Amino acid sequence: MAMTMNGEVELPASREAVWAKLNDPEVLKACIPGCEELEKTDEQGFRAVAKMKVGPVSARFKGKVTLSDLDPPNGYKISGEGEGGVAGFAKGGATVKLADKDGGTLLSYDVEAQIGGKLAQLGQRLINGAAKKLADEFFANFAKAVQG
Repeated sequence: MAMTMNGEVELPASREAVWAKLNDPEVLKACIPGCEELEKTDEQGFRAVAKMKVGPVSARFKGKVTLSDLDPPNGYKISGEGEGGVAGFAKGGATVKLADKDGGTLLSYDVEAQIGGKLAQLGQRLINGAAKKLADEFFANFAKAVQG
């Protein structure tokens, strides 16, 4: 099952400050809902473990995350894939762009993802709702982190 999602969030900080937080594993780990581990493996890679619950399906996903097309402090592409055992798998990516706006920064994102296994059997509406909730939660946490 494939899904797409996009959005934007205004952050009360400079592009440079937002960029620094977007590249800080400790900040990302604290902001990603259900994230238990996020460890830098190399310049552009991380190993991650996150516990997720979507409807009746709960799983611990283990996977890797890679940053590419780095254009500091304007944006990057983040891609990842994770295995959740019997729950299935998820893989996808997001293009993140930063722009100056009203003395702060406008962060916009475009997400494309594929899921399979038990998760995919839950149906598009439940999956899209859960994905939007996770994204909203991440950006609310990230906005708090940026404000310090």
